[in-house]
Amino acid sequence: MSNNSLRILCIGAHPDDCDVHFGGIAIKYVRQGHQVKFVSTTNGDTGHYQMGGGPLARRRYEEAQRAAAIAGITYEILDIHNGQLMPTLENRWRVVEIIRQFHPDLVVTHRPNDYHPDHRYTSQIVQDAAFTVTAPNVQALTAHLQYNPVVCYTSDNFQKPYPFQPDIVIDIDDAIDDKFEMLDCHESQMYEWLPYNWGLDEPVPQEPQQRKAWLREKWNPRLLDTANRYRERLEELYGKERAAGIQYAEALEICEYGAALPTDDIPTLFPFFDEG
Repeated sequence: MSNNSLRILCIGAHPDDCDVHFGGIAIKYVRQGHQVKFVSTTNGDTGHYQMGGGPLARRRYEEAQRAAAIAGITYEILDIHNGQLMPTLENRWRVVEIIRQFHPDLVVTHRPNDYHPDHRYTSQIVQDAAFTVTAPNVQALTAHLQYNPVVCYTSDNFQKPYPFQPDIVIDIDDAIDDKFEMLDCHESQMYEWLPYNWGLDEPVPQEPQQRKAWLREKWNPRLLDTANRYRERLEELYGKERAAGIQYAEALEICEYGAALPTDDIPTLFPFFDEG
């Protein structure tokens, strides 16, 4: 692993999950010249209250590609129905192939404790693939990796059977505007499905700039909460003075199924703590 050319792979369940949980860190990696790839294990074809099926899947694919262009990343969408992902052997082999072909230093995914079955099963599939990527006789026609990548989980608020552990918390203040631009690309979710699903009575503005302001207003409390919840860990990583001024952050928990990440190696894999 070299911080001169890191390769970062984020695997989410739906075509906006990586953006929501890891978009800011992804932007920061790309700005430093590293390579980032997002993968959605489903095509998102049920994530709406009016659209569905092929038209919605194609729409969400296009939204993801627009978001990818803003961040400077690649975005792959697997053609599996939303809500129907299963931790099958076939899907494990697909993820093994994706990981091997990308050669990541870091793989990021959901935690296994989550309300959504697609999130849970994405996490399980990545965990099941973690060591397997090094086994030569598994998927033998795809060259195996000589190493097991570091695997991390994105943050959430679920408490049982155990709460999220903030091993890595990254300041994304300098990336938050671009992260909101990425979220704005996911129109079907941010302005249609989620307001409907959350029961918001107010109409969503149609004028682009007003709509972006509305998006920021609705998502700001959620995004500000991460830095506030994990302020103590920010202080440990950045120092008290710097941490006190951080408004936005994204957090990760190290998964023990991936490679070990000694404390001394954290700044190599996450080369952000000396910025600013």
